[in-house]
Amino acid sequence: MKPTVLVLGSGPIRIGQGIEFDYSCVHCIWALQALGYRAIIINNNPETVSTDFDTGDGLYFEPVTLPDVLSVVRHENAIGVVCQFGGQTAINLADGLKAAGVKVLGTSPSAIAMAEDREQFDALLESLGISRPKGRAVRSLEEAVGVASDVGYPVLVRPSFVLGGRAMEIVHDEAHLRSFYGEAESANPGQPVLVDKYLMGIEAEVDVISDGEATLVPGIMEHIERAGVHSGDSMAVYPPVSLTPEVQRAMVLDACRIARSLGVHGLMNIQFVVAPGPDGALRPYVLEVNPRASRTVPYLSKVTGIPMVDLATRCMMGQTLGELGYEGGLWVLDPRSTREAAKAGPCPPHAGGRIIPESEFIAGVPTFPEPILYAVKAPVFSFQKLARVEPSLGPEMKSTGEILGIDFRYEAALYKALVASGIQFREHGDVVLTVNDADKAKAVEVAREIVAAGIPIIATSGTAGALRDAGIRCRDAAKIQEGSPNLLDLIASGEVSLMINTPHVGRQASDESARIRRACIESGVPCVTNIDTAGALARAIRLYADPKATECRRLEEYLTGQT
Repeated sequence: MKPTVLVLGSGPIRIGQGIEFDYSCVHCIWALQALGYRAIIINNNPETVSTDFDTGDGLYFEPVTLPDVLSVVRHENAIGVVCQFGGQTAINLADGLKAAGVKVLGTSPSAIAMAEDREQFDALLESLGISRPKGRAVRSLEEAVGVASDVGYPVLVRPSFVLGGRAMEIVHDEAHLRSFYGEAESANPGQPVLVDKYLMGIEAEVDVISDGEATLVPGIMEHIERAGVHSGDSMAVYPPVSLTPEVQRAMVLDACRIARSLGVHGLMNIQFVVAPGPDGALRPYVLEVNPRASRTVPYLSKVTGIPMVDLATRCMMGQTLGELGYEGGLWVLDPRSTREAAKAGPCPPHAGGRIIPESEFIAGVPTFPEPILYAVKAPVFSFQKLARVEPSLGPEMKSTGEILGIDFRYEAALYKALVASGIQFREHGDVVLTVNDADKAKAVEVAREIVAAGIPIIATSGTAGALRDAGIRCRDAAKIQEGSPNLLDLIASGEVSLMINTPHVGRQASDESARIRRACIESGVPCVTNIDTAGALARAIRLYADPKATECRRLEEYLTGQT
């Protein structure tokens, strides 16, 4: 009889988790079956493929809780449990399973704890000489105030062991910290609250596959929004468009060293912020490490051709990357390597790529090939169905889905991603800009792009002044408190084709800017609340009249560079 392996699902889908964990669980089951195991799953969400009756060899439609999982393990006499594909819900059970004498397959519970526990993780990074934002875990408000005073405001305050950035906020002063701390503490009672220095910079992330020694990095994703927007709500581009080879080299080396030190067997996600170091040079700082599958696994698997979950499952069950036809390092798409890729074992023949080995990164800055495609991930929101949700973006995740735009040109991939995410590019109407003081310099750059596309601009007084000082023509619009006609009247009249409205720092969702954003949602006017997203959108607007911007091809053509 085949040995049985139990795969843990992620439970009911909620904001913060979704199809990515279902994708990972299903592909894990298929890989286990190919290896000769009887693969069963426990999950209680009827909207997932993992709970289809014929996906695995057995289905337990039960809550993903420790008592229920232990009951299934005993009933099935399972040889082990897979936790790392079911998100935070599943990974949080690793310690309890180990304590009950159940074998956790893949990355060990002690390594998971080291990655998730702040003190242990800080000690690990310190021993490896890897940079991270200054901060500490605290268990009281006064401790939090002391840490914030030591590292300096603004700080990022968040509970530990949660998913989706729940109860996470950028705090700008002590009064703000005192009012918010209780929310972070109550989000996960009994666990510490994390207080870290907030670094303004470029956010980026990597997913890696490791066999405990060698580590494969399928790709580096650069976030379009600056740090401070939850990774699930931000747009991301593969490959990076502004990260220098030196920064990419440092990220790959950090990922390989962390995976090796933790003894990762399977998947791991690392999030970085790229910001100036003490010497003024840009360097990556590790924000967090998730010793599990992340929401970017399906995205990267598709655009690189790397069967990430299949490889991770095989590594989890004892095979090495070398045995699977890979080595440690960074995978890069390269049409010149199409024939070589066809011989690379489980890698699909259409994935024209090669690996820059870790040894080359250690020796110096490697040579990166010219990108043969750009893939842009964009979030999808459901604000029209969630009437009381403030649509501005921040550290707490609000998106309910994601889409993907692929093209040979970065701007064209941006355009496809934005259109697919629900932003409708209207042929008629003005673009309204009303931004906070910190965003006015970037707003000038955005306005230049919009004007170059031949679209008129309307702006409120402060933003209008900044635009005119830069030589950009615009019409004035009154704020709500300045009387009628004002911004709300413009939105209702149908004159607005796009609203760019960034909230003021520290304001609550009840201010008038929130009323403007809500009015846009209810009237179907696209509303962008992050200035970096607005910059990407402005670049895409210039392609609106270009028929090639909407040209679609087979994925294989993009992956092999067939122009």
